[in-house]
Amino acid sequence: MLYQLYESQRTLMEPFVDFAQAAAKLYSGSLSPIGKTPLAQRVSAGYSLMYRLGKGYEKPSFDIHTVDVDGIALAIQERIEIDKPFCELRRFKRFSDDPATLARLKNQPAVLVVAPLSGHYATLLRDTVKTMLKDHKVYITDWKNARNVPLSDGSFNLDDYVNYVQEFIRHLQSKYGNCHVISVCQPTVPVFAAISLMASRGETTPLSMIMMGGPIDARQSATAVNTLATTKPYEWFEKNVIFSVPGNFAGKGRRVYPGFLQHTGFVAMNPDRHASSHYDYFKNLIKGDDASTDAHRKFYDEYNAVLDMDADYYLDTIKTVFQEFKLVKGTWEVMSVEGKPERVMPSDIKTTAVMTVEGELDDISGSGQTRAALEMCSGVPESHKKHLEAMGAGHYGIFSGRRWRDIVYPAVKAFILEENKSLMPAETAPVAVKKTAPVAKAPKAPKATPVVAEAALPKVPAPEAKPAAAKRAAKPVLVAVKQAKAPPAAPAAPVAITEKVTQEVVTPPVAAVTADLAATPEIKAAPLPPEQSAA
Repeated sequence: MLYQLYESQRTLMEPFVDFAQAAAKLYSGSLSPIGKTPLAQRVSAGYSLMYRLGKGYEKPSFDIHTVDVDGIALAIQERIEIDKPFCELRRFKRFSDDPATLARLKNQPAVLVVAPLSGHYATLLRDTVKTMLKDHKVYITDWKNARNVPLSDGSFNLDDYVNYVQEFIRHLQSKYGNCHVISVCQPTVPVFAAISLMASRGETTPLSMIMMGGPIDARQSATAVNTLATTKPYEWFEKNVIFSVPGNFAGKGRRVYPGFLQHTGFVAMNPDRHASSHYDYFKNLIKGDDASTDAHRKFYDEYNAVLDMDADYYLDTIKTVFQEFKLVKGTWEVMSVEGKPERVMPSDIKTTAVMTVEGELDDISGSGQTRAALEMCSGVPESHKKHLEAMGAGHYGIFSGRRWRDIVYPAVKAFILEENKSLMPAETAPVAVKKTAPVAKAPKAPKATPVVAEAALPKVPAPEAKPAAAKRAAKPVLVAVKQAKAPPAAPAAPVAITEKVTQEVVTPPVAAVTADLAATPEIKAAPLPPEQSAA
């Protein structure tokens, strides 16, 4: 009933909201006679504030069209690679026509960013994605508003969340061999479970997982969020915060935890701060401070846009994470897609490096809650564990804003790069290949076999040389090639290549660049097909 009342109130308010918007423009217009009257700027500011407080906020777009990398602008194209009933796996594909930049992009790590499903849209991580695009192939989970999902698509619970994450990880592994996973806030728990289950089954697990500001062990440093969940029984949440979607939405009849209730809870945690922010917006409108007012609008356009969560998922999270602490107690069983219950055992994780990030001033996930994951990963060597506490950062500061860009991201980038190198031998082993200088063209000389390499070899035209001189000038070149899953091995013995390549080189599952070793003195670079101009 509450949901229907809320929608009725919004419908009744719409004419007044539209009037406030029109009045604000009328009193601020430079060509309007009313705009030249005394106090017109104050009246306009008042109406503008009324409009923003009363308007509805729809899902924003990521709005990432270009990213600057070392002075070169990369075009960004969003594409949906997997479309599930409750989530889309969204990729941000980078395009460049600069060969050197393209070669560098193609060998960068692939990262799955698991966005929170806790009331806000995945666009809350816009700054996270935009920053990471400079050095990584980036994918993100874009969760759908449950009120727009028809009942025919079934329900969605915490087990489904875990299974979604595993499917997305396998998708990236099928394209790139492996990947890294970053989870922010709420998804740290289901992501931890997903990777633990993959390890227990003997599947290939991600190279690293970075968990940021999440309630891995919600018993530590309890915050207002934890206190509410522990002081109210499970039945209280089921009776007081779960409502059915009204008939004017595609998901009519679905039981959900409404986004407007979650938004009310967010604001109630810091009411003074929000009131002060809106008053500052009013004063900045009067002063004509466009930069400050634009920043205010940008923040609250994102902050006020909320989504509904399926009731089963929300209630499962309350019970599993905040009331029974099943993850840390080792009692959590997840139902697989085959309908088989599986126990979550973080100690089974062996080959995935673990990094935890916490904010010094985080008032949502308290100190030590995320760091608890390091102790639970007893099978991971200590050299592949790391913890970072971002000084002066609140909850949002660890994944957005200046502290994210200056403190957190450099550490995350270095960790991913290090683990990408140190754990890659489990998937690929280097093979030494001796490559001789091109031999001068001679009658009836056979063509050399092309070699497909993982990293682009620089194509430098070689001068005419005699065969004997060419052999003396030969130097070994290391080319990484993919092998079947095997423990790290020492590099194989060098294989000499003179005029004809006799060893088959297998291409790893990443974007490859063909190095054409021609037997003629004239070497021409073949044009790249359109798809190879993206990474």
